[in-house]
Amino acid sequence: MHYFSAGTIPPKRHTQFRKPDGTLYHEELFSTEGFSNNYSLLYHCNAPTQIVQVGEPWSIAPKTIHDKQLKHRCLKGFQVQPEDDYLKSRKPVLVNDDCRIIISAPRQSMSGYFFKNADSDEVIFVHEGTGTLKTMYGNITFGYGDYLVIPRGTTYQLHFDTSENRLLIVESAGPIETPRRYRNEYGQLLEHSPFCERDIRKPSNLETHDVKGDFLFYIKKQDNIYPYHYLNHPFDLIGWDGFVYPFAFSIHNFEPITGRLHMPPPIHQTFDGRNFVICSFVPRMYDYHPLSIPAPYNHSNIDSDEVLYYVDGDFMSRKHVERGMLTLHPGGIPHGPHPGTVEKSIGKKETLELAVMVDTFRPLLMTEHAAGIEDGNYYQSWLT
Repeated sequence: MHYFSAGTIPPKRHTQFRKPDGTLYHEELFSTEGFSNNYSLLYHCNAPTQIVQVGEPWSIAPKTIHDKQLKHRCLKGFQVQPEDDYLKSRKPVLVNDDCRIIISAPRQSMSGYFFKNADSDEVIFVHEGTGTLKTMYGNITFGYGDYLVIPRGTTYQLHFDTSENRLLIVESAGPIETPRRYRNEYGQLLEHSPFCERDIRKPSNLETHDVKGDFLFYIKKQDNIYPYHYLNHPFDLIGWDGFVYPFAFSIHNFEPITGRLHMPPPIHQTFDGRNFVICSFVPRMYDYHPLSIPAPYNHSNIDSDEVLYYVDGDFMSRKHVERGMLTLHPGGIPHGPHPGTVEKSIGKKETLELAVMVDTFRPLLMTEHAAGIEDGNYYQSWLT
């Protein structure tokens, strides 16, 4: 991410910065990887350290299933039942030590509490619903097809416009970044990148809530939720600047890379995590070699697990696709187009598919939530 600032900040960091009444604002360094990576400087109206009460934590560790079957899986994501509360709606379905893939269908906005994920960066893909992400950095409106990238440690609320919301959430044990091959040595996105800085929506409408009271935080750390009561409203910044802040990017602004012959999945990469990647499959023109086969070739993904989340549109390589469906093609066995789809794809000029892919380089485990929505016959779907 590149430098940005909002509100009012002093000319020099770590210097006196006073309110109109002569008292000092409270500077906070929000840094990653100690003091050696990206950071932002935040200027609070009140000290961010004033804890009134700490409650008893409870575990939200995923309950995994150690199924020894090595086979392709299909999960019906829209069978996850909606929940009123946002935190209760988050159902992990596929997990490892690097990332967690979560399905969420919250009915209600976050009211009465704030949430901070101190374990993980979050990428929230909005499949259905509109609303506003509220943070200490400002607000970001969101809608269908938006990725919301929230750095770990960011206190936030999600405010929805309706009760019909479907989210795909990826928690990352490491930072979420743009792919290195799309950036120059100064961090600027290059000309061949499928998106640029203009496509990234930063926080706006910084709201300064200089209010005291009893503000409930739910903080996730080491798979526990810790209830904290703070004296001051968390969104009390008068200003901030730096390289760490939440942002939104719409999958509809991803510009696909095409070629004469079928291009491999890395051209769809959108974000880079630690030992995993996130890719965007969007409507695009097909290959234009006179003998090209638009359908993807069979692939033995020996070193990675492939998860595809189907958003909308037609998928030339798959039969019986449903919105919100997830497929898991584990490393070690080949996968490819369904019977008949290769021949059918020849001569087609474009695809209107829309999907999110997560490729992990360490195996994923299914959870009890996943077992409850699995189509157990999917692994036989390649039979004629």
